[in-house]
This record gives sequence, C-alpha cells and structure tokens, in this order.
Amino acid sequence: MLTDTLDQGQRLADEALDRLIPLETEQPESIHKAMRHSVFAGGKRLRPILCMEAARVVAGSLPAGIDELGAALEMLHTYSLIHDDLPALDNDDLRRGRPTCHKVFGEAIAILAGDALQTQAYEVLARLKCPPEARVRIIEEIARGTGTIDGMIGGQVVDLEAEHTQPTAEMLEYIHRSKTAALITASLVSGGLYAGAKDSQVAKLQSFGRAIGLAFQIVDDVLDVTQTSEQLGKTAGKDTASEKATYPALFGIEASVRKADALVNEAFAELDSFGERAEPLKELARFLVERKK
Repeated sequence: MLTDTLDQGQRLADEALDRLIPLETEQPESIHKAMRHSVFAGGKRLRPILCMEAARVVAGSLPAGIDELGAALEMLHTYSLIHDDLPALDNDDLRRGRPTCHKVFGEAIAILAGDALQTQAYEVLARLKCPPEARVRIIEEIARGTGTIDGMIGGQVVDLEAEHTQPTAEMLEYIHRSKTAALITASLVSGGLYAGAKDSQVAKLQSFGRAIGLAFQIVDDVLDVTQTSEQLGKTAGKDTASEKATYPALFGIEASVRKADALVNEAFAELDSFGERAEPLKELARFLVERKK
C-alpha cells in the first residue's frame, strides 16, 4: 500500500511539474534548463505526497487539482535546496545524485533558478482550483512555513549562525522545526485546507506535521553520519565537517533514533480521529524514519 501511495503521488507530482515549469526550449533557455535540472533530479516528492494524502484523509479521495498544489510545494522545496547548496551557504557539489545547480550552470543562474521556482510556485498557488478563502489561507500557510519567523528561512539563518558553536537542545529543536518541519507541516495543512478541512482537522494535521517533520530531520542527521555519499545521493559527512548543529552530535545516534521513533508515535495519536483513512499518512510517517536515504 505504501508503495502505491508513493508511486501515485510521485507520478502526479512529476506530471504537474512537467506541465507547469517552462520547457527548456522556452526563452531564456538557460534559466529553464537550470530549473528543470534541479526539479527533475529524482526527488522523492515527499511534500507533494504528504499534501495529497492529507487531502485524501479529509475528503476521502484526491480532490481535482491537488497535484498542482503539490507541484508548487515541490518548487518551493527545490528552490531551498538550490540556495542551500550554494558556496555562501552549505557549499555542496552533489544533490540527489547529480551535480548541484551552481556546479552545472554557475552561481548566478543557480540563484536566479531558485528565485524563479519560488516565483513560479506562487503563480501556481494563486490559480488553485479551490474556494478563494481556502486559496488565501493556503498561500498564507505556505508563506509562513517558508518565512523568517519559525519558518524555513529563519531556521536556515539560525543553522548558519550555530555552526562552530555548542548549541543547546532548545536551539537545535528550533533549527529543525523551522528549517525542515515548517514546510512539511505547511504541506499537510495546505492539503487539508484544499480538501475543505474543518479547523479541528487542520489542528490535527498541523500537530502531526510538526512531529513527523522534526523526526524526518533527525533521521536526516543520522543518515549523514551513517551512510555513504553514493547511498544518500548527496555529500555524506557534510554536517560533521561543517560542525553543524545536529541531533547525533548533541545526543548520539541511538538516542536520536529513539527520539525520532517517539515523535512518530506522538504523531500517530493526532490522527486517531480520522480512523482508517489515516493509514496511508501513518505509513508515510513510518517510512520517513525507516528510510536509508
């Protein structure tokens, strides 16, 4: 069942992305080649899939047009990866098993490709096929999740500033909840809103997202020190080399894994009111902490 969920979600997201992002032959060709290089580098499409499954748990089936919301979320995620890999930030040469955007196209085009994907995402969000009130709430939710206050950009800033320091547990949790969990949470909440979720259902999806988002990043930190670059599709050991604030560095690998498992169990409890409809989301949450890359 999980395989079907992942395969269907990835296919729907890829088809929407291919339809919505300008072709490489569209002028100016260089920027569109760079955008597509990074978007179609083989990502798992976890955020679109979580968005779709949140909509399904609310509506009982996938609402028409939900694939475009998922595609917009993936554009935003990919923009963050392009910028994250730049020499001024994490300075990485490998992403999803391929050379990073700036290694292929140069720093200037890579910066602009990230900017363009963010802009394209909001154009897609503005045209979502849902009631205007839901559309506005979705845009607000996603903008907050990628912003500076408890959002992705804010988390990235604190992550950069925490390098070569001895972070506290509170700082580490803030970085992870903001840098990673915020967009995962926004993906779930926006999917629920698209499907017409009630406020009580939105609150459940939000709590679920915060828990699995943090668990996802903890596992990411663990994999960075336990897997090879070939296995990960990105440079292994980068966090240690950069002296980044991570859960394994602060608590050790075994305690980090236990923390991730506890968070997933906590997340499951938030979905009890949805009954059997929530099983695919629960399977996805378990997948996030059992994955090997």
